[in-house]
Amino acid sequence: MYDELTKSDIKRMQEEIEYRKLVVRKEALEAVKEARAHGDLSENFEYYAAKKDKNSNESRIRYLEKMIKTAKIISDDSKEDEVGINNTIKVYFEEDDLIETYKLITTVRGNSLAGLISIESPLGKAVLGRKVNDRVFVKVSEDYGYYIVIKEINKTVDDGSDKLRSF
Repeated sequence: MYDELTKSDIKRMQEEIEYRKLVVRKEALEAVKEARAHGDLSENFEYYAAKKDKNSNESRIRYLEKMIKTAKIISDDSKEDEVGINNTIKVYFEEDDLIETYKLITTVRGNSLAGLISIESPLGKAVLGRKVNDRVFVKVSEDYGYYIVIKEINKTVDDGSDKLRSF
C-alpha cells in the first residue's frame, strides 16, 4: 500500500533528508571517529553508541527516501464548505455530549494525542468531504460505531507547524 502524501509532506521529508545528510551524518561520523580513537573497540561503549546513532540516521534517510519514491501524491485542496486535508474541525460527539477540535492531516503526520487526525483513520474517513451540520456515522469496527456532528470547519494553510512523525 502506498502512503498518501501532499506536496508539502514531500517537501518536508526532503528537507529532513537534506538535514540528516548534511548535518546529522557529519556529526555521527565525527562521533564514531572520536569514539574509535579511545582505544580497544571490544569494550568501548561510546563506539557502539556512536555506531548505533549513525546507523539509525542512515535508516531514517532510507525510510524517508522510500516513502517519497512510493508515495501517492494527493491534493490538499477542498471546496470552501467541505472538510479537507489540513482543515481544523470541531465535532460534536453525541454519545459523550462533547465537542472536540481536530486537524485532518495525512498519515505520516498523524498524532491523535495532539489533535492531528489522519485521513485514513475511521474519524478522518468519515468526515472528509462533509459539511457543517452533517451528522456522520463513524464506523470503528463491524460491531461498533458512533455518531458525530460537524460543528465548524476552519480552512488552514499547511504551515508545517506540526512535524513529521519520527519512527
